[in-house]
Amino acid sequence: MENNELRAQILATIIRKSSLKQRVFDSTFSAFNLLKDTLLEMASELEDALEGKLDRRVRIEYRDRGKFETQLQVASDMLLFQMQTDVFCFDPTHPVLQTSYLKEEPANGFCGVINIYNFLSDSFKFNRKDDEGYLIGRIFINHTGHYFVEGKGRHAIAASQFGSEEIDREALIRILEEAIDYALDFDPYMPPYSENLRVTVDQFNSKMDNSKFITGKRLGYDFEL
Repeated sequence: MENNELRAQILATIIRKSSLKQRVFDSTFSAFNLLKDTLLEMASELEDALEGKLDRRVRIEYRDRGKFETQLQVASDMLLFQMQTDVFCFDPTHPVLQTSYLKEEPANGFCGVINIYNFLSDSFKFNRKDDEGYLIGRIFINHTGHYFVEGKGRHAIAASQFGSEEIDREALIRILEEAIDYALDFDPYMPPYSENLRVTVDQFNSKMDNSKFITGKRLGYDFEL
């Protein structure tokens, strides 16, 4: 291939891929902003429904953490939603590549990602920086707004269904409600005794609020997505 042909190919690839990835980003960012609006509404609705039925210290609270992050506290659970700013394609072994939707149009396989993490709300309240959270779901969205969900619990939507549904408010409500339900049912386990045999003086003396002690829902146990 002559240099001018190679240069033309490079330019064509830049135009094709950059345009596609920008459309994917825009589609994912639009869905993430809709997710924020939906979370805010859900938090208000849950709070109204629970008024007078809970200890006032139990909180249902939405917080916008910036352009690409947001959170919802539901009692002792914290759900964090993070939009990846990059656009991804799938590993050759991923089952989504076997769908006719991607075989007919490979460009449909470039996706943005919204990650859903579950932490203990006290980890943030007491600024326990070493506490662990868990990735409980990932929402994949392509340039046409079609999506599927990987994750724990019932909110997973099989890759085989990719291309059948576009992300919208109703879809997000289903995903969010099932993510909340899973987090509430995902109770913290006491870590194995053998992992708590030693502590340092600094852990006791640096802060009285136990913020130096590592905590997590399944600390010391294997957790697989």
